Amino acid sequence: MKDTIEVIKGGEKILAIILHADFNEPGVHFFTPEEFPQQLGFIRHQEGEIVQAHIHQAMKREIELTQETILVKKGRVKVNLYDSARRYVDSRVLAEGDVMLLSAGGHEMKFLEETELIEIKQGPYLGKEDKVRFQGIEES
Repeated sequence: MKDTIEVIKGGEKILAIILHADFNEPGVHFFTPEEFPQQLGFIRHQEGEIVQAHIHQAMKREIELTQETILVKKGRVKVNLYDSARRYVDSRVLAEGDVMLLSAGGHEMKFLEETELIEIKQGPYLGKEDKVRFQGIEES
């Protein structure tokens, strides 16, 4: 049986965190370090519980690295992970309901069947200047 939470590292750097669809612990769980510009968590509350009304205060935040979160809505996708020097580190296959936070390094995706993803990342998107493309293992 696979772990319901996986942390994939390249050296000491966290490249990705996977929250598999079968994770189901009660309460509030965050899996990312506090300093990450994007936080990944899972929340399970019982009927009738209340999260108190609140707003998030406007405050300047400095973000140096775009992090992406993908949710597999339908299908299967193989994600290849690379360190910041563009060296291949590891691969994972994600299925329906799995969530992956891509937090550092590079990545490449190969769709194993028709797949629908939801992607969440910080903006604004800077167009061509936002990404550096390189040859991955799927193109070899």
